[in-house]
Amino acid sequence: MQPTPTLPRTLTAVLGEHIGARVRVCGLVEAVRDQKRMQFLVLADGSGQVQVIHEKRGEADPLAAQIAALTPGSAIAVIGRVASAPGVKLGGLEIIAETLELHSLADSPLPIAPDSALEKQIDWRAVSLRRPDQRLVFRVQTTLEAAMRDWWLARDFIEIHSPKLMGTFSESGAEAFKVAYFGERTAYLAQSPQFYKQMAMAAGFERVFEIGPAFRAEPSFTPRHETEFTGLDMEIAWTADHHELMALEESWLAHAIARVAEVHGAEIRERLGAEVIVPTTPFPKVTLAEAQAIVRATGHTPAKSDDLDPEGERRLCAHIARATGHQFVFVTDYPASARAFYHRRYDDRPDLTQGFDLLWNGLEITTGAQREHRYDTLRAQAIERGYALDPLQPYLDFFRYGCPPHGGMGVGLARVLMALLGRSSVRETTFISRTRPSRNLGAKSDAKKVG
Repeated sequence: MQPTPTLPRTLTAVLGEHIGARVRVCGLVEAVRDQKRMQFLVLADGSGQVQVIHEKRGEADPLAAQIAALTPGSAIAVIGRVASAPGVKLGGLEIIAETLELHSLADSPLPIAPDSALEKQIDWRAVSLRRPDQRLVFRVQTTLEAAMRDWWLARDFIEIHSPKLMGTFSESGAEAFKVAYFGERTAYLAQSPQFYKQMAMAAGFERVFEIGPAFRAEPSFTPRHETEFTGLDMEIAWTADHHELMALEESWLAHAIARVAEVHGAEIRERLGAEVIVPTTPFPKVTLAEAQAIVRATGHTPAKSDDLDPEGERRLCAHIARATGHQFVFVTDYPASARAFYHRRYDDRPDLTQGFDLLWNGLEITTGAQREHRYDTLRAQAIERGYALDPLQPYLDFFRYGCPPHGGMGVGLARVLMALLGRSSVRETTFISRTRPSRNLGAKSDAKKVG
């Protein structure tokens, strides 16, 4: 038998090109109004929304009965004729329904409302992600990553995919997830691709990038921390110092943000109330010592002498914004005691590293540094920090047979989106968030429902 012919699907975003024509639209029901003579429903697909109408034809009207039985969230396909309707807010169009096919009837009522608390939105992520403002976050993410890749590829970077099971930790051992590896050894979930980016430098790749997952067993309950996150990483050979790295990041971010502003700026303003400001370069820069002096002058004493706390970061950014009009600020020259052992130190100030953090609107989004590429020095710095050399030896071996000077950075994707879109938590800019168990591994949590 020949299959029954059907109309191809038309997206709601292009219905204006089909006025007067019969179309087939597919999507989820957002709302249903069943009046005495007329029925109205709002159908949403990935591109937008449209109003569907039906004029009742007496009691024996099967289409009217189908529409009356619909619930919000139900998946349907409608065939009908597109009509101009200037009074309709959803694009000035409507579809006069002819037939309706029900693919999935949603339970009613839905478990969350648009104004439900964030914790409940996260518990029912498959439903909360239906909102147009949430979908916009991930459209922006797609555009942002594509622009970042364009920048990398235009400058001859090579994309790598490093392993996420490691024989040793790449940052602090206290923040590494341990995994039983075939019952014989302990492996660690990668906290970053750092070691393998540096291996690529020793291998002569010279410029690499990676977008991939990273894992941190941080005991933190904050709007900026997650135990699994997506990292944006790059590493570059033959860099002279960290100032060269900061200049590269400025160019990369300005390019990507400009693309987002061009493609989504108006919708971000309308749906999220945020203004995408394309940064000028160079970004302001202060040393950690200068940053702490600025913060203390505002009446706040940072909790640590070798870093800025979140309140200090917010106050520093507010000061820089008032003084320069800029949303970004690099903080440089961190004490060696506070940074990774593989950060290169100044030859004349071995107590300070050639490293930096980048803050955006009060939020740290980047840590970067010129790396220590000399085997003996790197080995000595690991010993100084008290690390056992045997687990680190595969990493240290990268540098035994020649490695160029190099540096790089790691950037948190969810934090970039959080700062870009004016969101209050990285959980709003992460598809499915992973945090400490006591906060989101309850009976209704994503981690339990999804895996």
